Amino acid sequence: MESISWFKEAKYGLMLHFGLYSMLGGVYKGERSHNYAEWIQSACAIPNAEMEKLARAFNPIYFDAGEWVRFAKECGMNYIVITTKHHDGFALFKSNADSYNCVDYSPFGRDIIKELAEECRKNGLKFGIYYSQDLDWHEKNGGGYTWEPRGCAGVSWDNSWDFPNKDEKDFNITFENKILPQIEEIMTNYGEISLAWFDMPMTLTKEQSEQIYNLVKKHQPSCLVNSRLGNGKYDYVSLGDNEIPSEIDLECPKEIDYNSIEGFKPSPYGFYESACTLNNSWGYNSWDHNWKSSEQIYENKKKLNALGINYLINIGPDHLGRFPLEAQEILKGVKRLEEK
Repeated sequence: MESISWFKEAKYGLMLHFGLYSMLGGVYKGERSHNYAEWIQSACAIPNAEMEKLARAFNPIYFDAGEWVRFAKECGMNYIVITTKHHDGFALFKSNADSYNCVDYSPFGRDIIKELAEECRKNGLKFGIYYSQDLDWHEKNGGGYTWEPRGCAGVSWDNSWDFPNKDEKDFNITFENKILPQIEEIMTNYGEISLAWFDMPMTLTKEQSEQIYNLVKKHQPSCLVNSRLGNGKYDYVSLGDNEIPSEIDLECPKEIDYNSIEGFKPSPYGFYESACTLNNSWGYNSWDHNWKSSEQIYENKKKLNALGINYLINIGPDHLGRFPLEAQEILKGVKRLEEK
């Protein structure tokens, strides 16, 4: 229990949504996407061939893992969670399971996850990973195809524009050939992983959720798994997106009815977390200027922490690897308010 007790004391963390979508900034061919800029491929039905062109140009020359970690630490944050692979299927780490990653496929040629994990360790921050364990638009057999698009931030949950025939899809293929191998790569190649932040359990069977959970624990026994893995396999509860409750709500997250979550229950360790944005989007969105104030973030943090809920606040770095100035100013302002 001592090895995971840090989560209860952490209170405040930084989430980072970074990937190919950061290059578009919420705009495709002169049109704005959905508020969630990280969903732009689905929102605009962008073919994989077009996304692969972005991957061939992905080169965030101002990415500096040390700078990111120092900023988080200066703001009083105690852990970082980064998107290792979002729904577009592009990985920010070297993967032998799939070459569609920033080391093998892009001119950047560096392992972002490796550099960030090392800097977190040097600076005493816990390191966590986000991984899309179900949806993968780069794959014909990516998940989500059994669901109707109602409530979706794009045209469909799966890639229906490149691969329209649902009858030909078999999620088991992507699960066995890409998802499980990549999770094993992450859990074995980057030192201590403190959190595994999964998302959107839609196609996963109960057995597949158990496989992922057991694989994480096999290599990282102290790694905490969030409730969005699905099917009731988790260590701590992720509340709904941007959820600031007045009390701890043990119901299923509200933004989507995860009918694949069975036996939703309190966290066995009493660990809760709310992941929230500074504007409307998670990924970098060039036209979303609906920024929250430092005062609002400060009050949200106080409220959540008083309930024993960690506040995981998100930044979407731009295509060059820079934190938006507005995001920096807001979080620095929160720190000043705390120091008064």
